Amino acid sequence: MKTPEFLKKGDKVAIVCPASYIKGNIAPALTILNSWGLDVVIGESVNSQFHQFAGTDEVRKRDLQAALDNPEIKAIFAARGGYGTVRIIDQLDFRKFKKQPKWIVGFSDITVLHSHLHNKVAVCSIHGQMPKSFNESTKAALTSLKHALFGGKMDFEYSQRTFPNRTGCGNGRLIGGNLAILHSILASPSDGKYDNKILFIEDVGEQHYNIDRMLWTLKRANKLAKLQGLIVGGFTSLKDSNPPFGQRFEEIIMDKVAEYDFPVCFDFPTGHIDNNHSLIFGKEVTLNVNQEEASLMYN
Repeated sequence: MKTPEFLKKGDKVAIVCPASYIKGNIAPALTILNSWGLDVVIGESVNSQFHQFAGTDEVRKRDLQAALDNPEIKAIFAARGGYGTVRIIDQLDFRKFKKQPKWIVGFSDITVLHSHLHNKVAVCSIHGQMPKSFNESTKAALTSLKHALFGGKMDFEYSQRTFPNRTGCGNGRLIGGNLAILHSILASPSDGKYDNKILFIEDVGEQHYNIDRMLWTLKRANKLAKLQGLIVGGFTSLKDSNPPFGQRFEEIIMDKVAEYDFPVCFDFPTGHIDNNHSLIFGKEVTLNVNQEEASLMYN
């Protein structure tokens, strides 16, 4: 697995929009990226709209392809998620990118791109805050993104008391992203092997029964049995049915992994939340978990 070169002041980076179109402006993000010493190039798709998308599939594909191929661009930020990356992923050519890999940053719908990169191209990427969300982001989340890009300290410890963790220690390559997207790419060219990995999952706006269904699908596809650890991030703005499903989302998750013995930690501060802590997917990590505390160390 290749790790792109870390950024330095004066580097040129691109913002593109491979999925939904941007509402509002990303001026606050530009100010922050400029303050980090980065020269920001805005792609055509950032200012485009075709129905709910940031331009047609062709516009979004062409914009991302140009950023992938341009040797002057050292990192690519997805401006936002939404929906649409899966519509262009199989049209992208990663041959030049593989020879000169660069950081790709995003989360949510960008999980398609992360998973494809790891499984077809073997390059690490950053699950982190996107320009659309910079203005609402906590300082800690943006600091973690800067550290991921510039080679700063990424080891992370936290504590939580909302639901008991399952204790233990696991070692493996960090993978994952949005649960709904991971579910949607099963058995596709972008899907990958979960065995001996540390899996991170998060989601937003889902029904409890649908979380149950997606996790059953992963379990029945033999994605969960040989994990080395499970990190559960933000599961926010969830909806319940009437009558209710009858379980918290944490209980739904624990039911699916009850027969296994790998560590499980909840409330990891990553996902559709203001304090969206960055993760470097593809890196080897160690996950240590006890009842109320957990640490993620990059090896």
